[in-house]
Amino acid sequence: MSLHDDNKQGLVEWCKRGEPMIWLNAAAVTVSTLAVIGLLLLLAVRGFGHFWPASVVQAQYNLPGETSVPILAERVEEESVPIEQLLSAGFKINADEPFVKRELVKVGNRDVGGADFQWVITRHLEDPSYPIDAVVVERREWGNFYGFLREVKEQGQVVANAEQDGDKAWSAFIDRIERASDIHDKIAKIEKKDIGSINYQFEKLRLQERGLALDTDLDASRRQEIEADIALSRAELDIQYKALQAQLADLYTQWNRDSFTIETSGGQLREQALATVVKAYRPNAMHLGQKVVFYFQKFAEFLTDEPREANTEGGIFPAIFGTVIMVLIMSVLVTPFGVVAAVYLREYAKQGLMTRIVRIAVNNLAGVPSIVYGVFGLGFFIYFLGAEMDKALFAEALPAPTFGTPGLLWASVTLALLTLPVVIVATEEGLARIPRNLREGSLALGATKAETLWRVVLPMASPAMMTGLILAVARAAGEVAPLMLVGVVKLAPSLPVDGNFPYFHLDQKFMHLGFHIYDVGFQSPNVEAARPLVYATALLLVVIIALLNLSAVALRNHLREKYKSLEM
Repeated sequence: MSLHDDNKQGLVEWCKRGEPMIWLNAAAVTVSTLAVIGLLLLLAVRGFGHFWPASVVQAQYNLPGETSVPILAERVEEESVPIEQLLSAGFKINADEPFVKRELVKVGNRDVGGADFQWVITRHLEDPSYPIDAVVVERREWGNFYGFLREVKEQGQVVANAEQDGDKAWSAFIDRIERASDIHDKIAKIEKKDIGSINYQFEKLRLQERGLALDTDLDASRRQEIEADIALSRAELDIQYKALQAQLADLYTQWNRDSFTIETSGGQLREQALATVVKAYRPNAMHLGQKVVFYFQKFAEFLTDEPREANTEGGIFPAIFGTVIMVLIMSVLVTPFGVVAAVYLREYAKQGLMTRIVRIAVNNLAGVPSIVYGVFGLGFFIYFLGAEMDKALFAEALPAPTFGTPGLLWASVTLALLTLPVVIVATEEGLARIPRNLREGSLALGATKAETLWRVVLPMASPAMMTGLILAVARAAGEVAPLMLVGVVKLAPSLPVDGNFPYFHLDQKFMHLGFHIYDVGFQSPNVEAARPLVYATALLLVVIIALLNLSAVALRNHLREKYKSLEM
């Protein structure tokens, strides 16, 4: 036999052993794993790198035939572009090479120049330097301000001059920023918690009066007694409200006491109130340890603060909270209904044509576009069920809706309906894998069918139920389209949990990480500022889904180990 025949025979034997499919599957798994890792690394580098305090460069920007412009900015990214593209965009540069390097720099000072970001040609940046006294001021409005601190003022009087004593001026500046931040926190607490609670009590009294007006059968003496109690409660609340208003007025006076003067790269002096400042720092004067501490502080603010500046600044805690709460409520709703439906179809329903039609319908529901569920939730849950609940339970609040409007409850119910087919199918498959002899053995020992189901079948099928729940959570946490119709908003002024009875308000609208990504990425007026937040929020959404799934996986593995002995 020739060498060619031996090779041919060996190839045939190799294929018969299934080696090509093994290598093909291994390659597919490898490519998929590398793609997932690459995606996560891209999100992490592009997103979490945003919180690092970048150095601030000062330079002169000279374009041929144009006036030299001073620049003080952070370097964001750089790229090489064809010279024709720049010429067509109106840049006046010498066309002596096919590609030119340009940089995107964050110049800030939007209230001065009108734009936060600017593209510059790298080779036209002259005399770049990194002055240690360059200041980055993070403001509550108008984004960052870049410049040089000149004066710190108290009630219009200069208390520190940077040109005379830079360190003293910087210390006074930081101390007054911290003071203003503390006052801001006190103001926010009074406005949101204390005054918010009083306004809530006022609204309850108003609804109580409205309810009295609608109750025509109430005894006159009892009506007068209730009206007197309402008037007394309102008078007490008025006293508390006026006291809080006086306290707020005093805090606002203190808050607006201090100001500072800062010089732009172009030499303009701008005086701003310290009440507008969130944080100020000098990145060029920071050593590595200070930058690391600053990075983790910024990342913690991203996780715990509320958004501001059209969601392009601040944190995303309300979106994190809304996403987790919605998924938990959805899980509580979908699991019992999915399990009960699967148990009926597998254990009790007569296996005939109708049962097969129901199973086909359930499988088809899993493929219905999510926006269809959103439209159904809007029409049935909100406009019909919610409106009827308002008529029956909250008539005194009408025409203002209570549950007849999008909110957390209807968003959770809609997603529960969306993921119900997944739970039903997974639970049915788990029930089908339970050996028949276990059921027969339980019945032979005198247990009823319900006892067998409750004590033997369902515990052994619990890992399959958890698998269905894992798949449901993975799908529901990332859905956006239906939520836009049934409860999610761009910015929720308060969390659905507070100190007012019933403490957990299912009728309130809420924020969601998926919708937050869509809003910041596609609806933001400041695209360049929003881009890193899109990456960071997307990675955070993946991490939250992974944590929810890992929790369910751990519970499933525990149940699987617990009931493994029954399968033997």
